[in-house]
Amino acid sequence: MKTSISILLAAACLAVAGPAGAQSPEKFPNHTVRIVVPFGPGGTTDTVARALAQDLSVRLGQSVVVESRTGADGIVALQELVRSGADGHTFMLGNVTTNAITPILFAGKMTFDYEREVVPVMRLVDVPAFLVATTKNFPPNTVAEFVDYARRLPGRVNYGITGAGSYPHYDMAVLARRAGNLQLAAIPNKGGASAMVNDLLVGTVQLSFVNAATAAGNVQGGTLKALAVVNHKRLPAFPEVPTLAEAGYPGVGTIAWQALFASAKAPKEALERMQEATAQALKTPAVVQALETQGFTMMPTSSLAETRAWLAEDMENWRKTIQDIKLDLQN
Repeated sequence: MKTSISILLAAACLAVAGPAGAQSPEKFPNHTVRIVVPFGPGGTTDTVARALAQDLSVRLGQSVVVESRTGADGIVALQELVRSGADGHTFMLGNVTTNAITPILFAGKMTFDYEREVVPVMRLVDVPAFLVATTKNFPPNTVAEFVDYARRLPGRVNYGITGAGSYPHYDMAVLARRAGNLQLAAIPNKGGASAMVNDLLVGTVQLSFVNAATAAGNVQGGTLKALAVVNHKRLPAFPEVPTLAEAGYPGVGTIAWQALFASAKAPKEALERMQEATAQALKTPAVVQALETQGFTMMPTSSLAETRAWLAEDMENWRKTIQDIKLDLQN
C-alpha cells in the first residue's frame, strides 16, 4: 500500500513539473528584469541602458525596464541593487564615478560593503569627453592657451564639476598639477552634464570635462569650444579636435566607462545569462548604431571573471589617485 502511494505521489510531482525541458520557477528570467540607473533620464548612462533594454526584452523573453534612482553620488542606486538580494532580476548600469570612485571615496556613507555585496557583470562601452570651454569672455582656444591663461591669472579661472569627487573633478585637478600647479576654482553643479553645458553656455563656468555626446551639438554650432578630447583617438565627427595626449598631456583624463552590475547574492546562472544576452545585444546593428552614433566605443568583457579582474584593476588605480590628489569634497 505504501509503495502504491509513493508511486502516485511521484506521478503527481512529475505532472506538476511538466514535460522535460519546461521552464522551472527558478529559471532566469521568469519575471520583469530591472535596470537601475543612478542618473536622470536623457543622460549618457540612461541612453546606454535604454538601448540595451529594448533588445534584451526580446532576447530574454521578459520585459526589461529602466528605472532612475538618483542621489548621493550613486549610493541610492547601489542600495536599491543590494536590496534586491538573491532575486537575480535587478541590475544596475553604472559608470566610473558611481561604481569605482564613490565606493572608495564615500565608503563611510554606505550601509553595505560594496566590494562584497556588488559584482560587475559586464563592461559595456567607453565614453569620450571634451575638455570644453565657454565662448563668453574666455579667450583660450587650445589647451596650451588655456594653461598660459590660467598661469597669468591664478585663481581667476574656474571649471565646472557634476559633483565633488566625480571623475571630471579629479581629471581637472590632475591636469592642473601636470600643467604646473594651476590655481583653478571648482564650481559644482549636481544637475548632471546637461546642466553643466548650460553653465558653460551662459558663462558662469569657463571650462569643464563634459561627455562628448552631450556637448557635441554646441561644439558643432560654435556656442562652445572643444579644446581637446579624452579618448583613445580623435573623434571622426571632430577631426580637428586633438586628444588630450596629443595636446601634451598623455595619461590625463578619464575615458569614462559604462558597465552592468548585480547583487553578489544573485544566482550565478542569472549573471551568466545576462552577460551572454548583453554580449549578443552589443552586436545587434540597432544597438551598435544607437551607441556608436553617440561616439561610444564598444568595450565588452567576455566573461564574469574578466569583468571582475578589470574592475579590481580600475579601482586600484583610483585608490592611488584618490590618495595622491586631495580634493575639497565640501562643494
